[in-house]
Amino acid sequence: MECHQSYQYYSSSDLHDQQDLSYISSQPSLQSVPSLASQSHNQSNTCHHCLTTLQGQNSYTSSLTLAGNFIYTGSSDGEIRSWRCNSLHEFDSENPTLDHNMVAAGKGAVKSLAISGDKLFSAHQDHKIRVWKINTHHEQDRQKCSRLATLPTLGDRAAKLLMPNNHVQIRRHKKCTWVHHVDTVSALALSSDEQLLYSVSWDRTLKVWSTTDFRCLESVSNAHDDAINAVTSSNDGHVYTGSADKRIKVWRKDLGEKKHSLVATLEKHNSGVNALALSRDGCVLFSGACDRSIVVWEKKEGEAHMEVVGALRGHTKSILCLAVVSDLVCSGSADKSIRIWRGVDRSYTCLAVLEGHNGPVKCLTAAVDDDHCSSSNMSCIIYSGSLDCDIKVWQVFVPSS
Repeated sequence: MECHQSYQYYSSSDLHDQQDLSYISSQPSLQSVPSLASQSHNQSNTCHHCLTTLQGQNSYTSSLTLAGNFIYTGSSDGEIRSWRCNSLHEFDSENPTLDHNMVAAGKGAVKSLAISGDKLFSAHQDHKIRVWKINTHHEQDRQKCSRLATLPTLGDRAAKLLMPNNHVQIRRHKKCTWVHHVDTVSALALSSDEQLLYSVSWDRTLKVWSTTDFRCLESVSNAHDDAINAVTSSNDGHVYTGSADKRIKVWRKDLGEKKHSLVATLEKHNSGVNALALSRDGCVLFSGACDRSIVVWEKKEGEAHMEVVGALRGHTKSILCLAVVSDLVCSGSADKSIRIWRGVDRSYTCLAVLEGHNGPVKCLTAAVDDDHCSSSNMSCIIYSGSLDCDIKVWQVFVPSS
């Protein structure tokens, strides 16, 4: 492993709450990028309704992910819960206390979740990543998680501790090994083969971990000039990071190389980037920011680099989260709404606006509901978590493309 250069880091714990809520502050709308969406919403052939509201949490849901018949939620009080669903539309949510479905409890708000097989990875505000083994009790169809590791592991830290070139400067009089995140771990993403876990942090680093032995394989220091809020990866090996510095950066590790290198910097937003999502084929990137716009980027034909093609507008406040399901893009905003978009030949339409939350929509995930699809309509289930502490489950029917 090559020596990692030191970086200056000036954040302190008393700034966490302020930084955690800064993404909600909306900035002037992005005017330099042409709009891709028509002004009128084509919702005549789209119908939607809220299937249920999962309540009972004492804090807001900050992350969501789906795995099989379970949806996992991470909250600002450090709890991770699982909710069982049958055919994605019938929920075990009868018990209002919800004690039975808390599967794990960590320290610090859960900022992101990722699942690989029977392993659940959670990113926390206390600078740690925790790895949980999912244990399913078949007789009850309930789940509990047992903790496998906390990253960086003790062995990883000990192995790096004795070598001076493994230490980086984090404050004026403080150093630590490069395997540590030293601020909130804000987002996680898995590689396409699920062998690697990517983590980003408000400490401005991108780290790469093995999902088998949990070692930190690489750390890109000063990956951005400000806190990193989002990360996603494509099937061709590109890693995308979005930051409060208004930039999206594209990283790749070529065959035979030891480290990821910067291959492109995407600059169009005029405020911090909060969310990233890729189309199924990885050819279209969607980025959401405090400028109330979702910028659409496409790969140039025959090239790996992205070019901006336009923006989706309609939200009145910051874009906080994005999710892609089939050929649809879902966006959640500080304006308390969720919008469903579909694009055809670089022309996008807002198919639906889902309203019902009483607070900013912080996280989204979605899945196709095969049981209710037909030759003329596609059914999707959308899960949304909000600062109102509710999780809503929506069913959306859209015309088949």
